[in-house]
Amino acid sequence: MASPVDPNAVLMTGENSFIRLSHDGGQTLATRLSHWRVLWCAAGSGHALFAQSELTDGKVRIYSDNAAVARWLQRSIEHLLFPAFAEATIPVIAATFARSGDARSTAVEAIDSATDHIRMTWWDTLEPFVLTMAPGTNNRPIGVFSTFFPARSAQIELNGRFAAGQVWAEKRGDRDSSSACLAWSETWVKPRG
Repeated sequence: MASPVDPNAVLMTGENSFIRLSHDGGQTLATRLSHWRVLWCAAGSGHALFAQSELTDGKVRIYSDNAAVARWLQRSIEHLLFPAFAEATIPVIAATFARSGDARSTAVEAIDSATDHIRMTWWDTLEPFVLTMAPGTNNRPIGVFSTFFPARSAQIELNGRFAAGQVWAEKRGDRDSSSACLAWSETWVKPRG
């Protein structure tokens, strides 16, 4: 009988929702935001937002309520997903994080620092699915299991200005997805030993 326990070691569990916007259907990115809600990792728990957008003049910004978690995410996961977000010299801006709504209507993540108010919004979601990527998939040494709620529509607001790009449709395996997903119940793993 096969074991019901995944053989890998747990790196992190929580959420990693994202919004990617483009002016040309995904050929080039105008805006990329990666929002983390970490329930558990080696650095503790907390939130982090990694952002690069026309709204930030193309510069990467990092916001967090636990800088140790943000730095851990850079070293452990973000360097594999989007290396620009892993640059350790980028300062971590102290911020508060709050969620409202849900995936059935409109979900909102609000991030507030001393100088910035960011609002990430997803709506009109497709049927959810579980993403399963074992270590070694796409040549990544770590793996991930996550419940994706792909959104047909999303927007990003920074201090009253809105990112101009659009969400685009894409496939993940045989499932309809998009460039803006609520990624909840997410666990990252690595081979044991």
